[in-house]
Amino acid sequence: MSGRGPSADKLAGSLLGQALGDALGFVVEAQPPDTAHAYVDQCLRLGRAADRHHPQYPFGQYSDDTQLARELLRSVLDRGTWDPAAFACRIAELFRDRRDVGAGQGTRSAALRLLMGVPWSEAGTAAPYAGNGSAMRAGPLGLLFSEPDSIGRAAREQSRITHLDLRCAAGAVSVALAVSIAGRRASIDPPRFLGEIARAADQDDPAFGAAVRGLASWVSLSPKAAARHVNESGLDPAHAQWQGISAFVTPSVLWSFYAFLRSPDDYWETICTAVGVGGDTDTMAAIAGAISGARLGVAALPQGLLPHLTDKGEWGMTELVELAQACAGLCR
Repeated sequence: MSGRGPSADKLAGSLLGQALGDALGFVVEAQPPDTAHAYVDQCLRLGRAADRHHPQYPFGQYSDDTQLARELLRSVLDRGTWDPAAFACRIAELFRDRRDVGAGQGTRSAALRLLMGVPWSEAGTAAPYAGNGSAMRAGPLGLLFSEPDSIGRAAREQSRITHLDLRCAAGAVSVALAVSIAGRRASIDPPRFLGEIARAADQDDPAFGAAVRGLASWVSLSPKAAARHVNESGLDPAHAQWQGISAFVTPSVLWSFYAFLRSPDDYWETICTAVGVGGDTDTMAAIAGAISGARLGVAALPQGLLPHLTDKGEWGMTELVELAQACAGLCR
């Protein structure tokens, strides 16, 4: 398959969609709902996205959510196929060189164990730690592989490098499959979309699969009502009182799916929904953006903002597209 064929556009669209969502959400990461909602209404929806940036970085800087998805693709390019050991090396190098941006404790501690020589299959942070660090980077696998079983196997392997809790594996499989399904570009039927993902997630954690199925019953709610439902139903035990959606894998993946399913053919609306709830906004916008970008392709993304993407002056739009093109078709 040509590196510049349809799969290349899906992969580039997904990677850029993730990077831009990540960068936009990073501006208000960990902020409460009121702050995030005001940012969406007063900046994003008014075409003033470039007027705001993270307190420590320029506009367009993305976080470790996209850094790690990029390093996953770079590891595939290194070997010409998927190899968890190669990805583990890339993770270790990112942290060894102190190039990570905003990484969570679970991923950081696993990277330190990798640097100490712990095998990739044993380095992950143990349960009950169940952050979304392995789910947020799993999107590319949904386009590198064509078969659900292969997608699931690779998603579980890459999750284990940093997260041993099976809920994290379920989240990673779910995100990779969501990108795969979205990339088919057929009409999106929420119950069918969620059912296919839930069946795969059941293999790792039936409770996670049940939560994915359950989203079908509240996906039609307004964002405010949906956020209240997440809080009141106990889907986000990390936040006893509603302060947005936490970095716990279950609610953050569910909210990312909710944002996409609310507007499957509108990237910008998907990002606004992902960010407006507050909390772990960079990760939710990254995941939702990866799914939306896989469905819509590069041309449907905000062309005026993409050139601002950066990772401390490196790995901007052009380099990310070239990486996606080089990887497309390698693991089919």
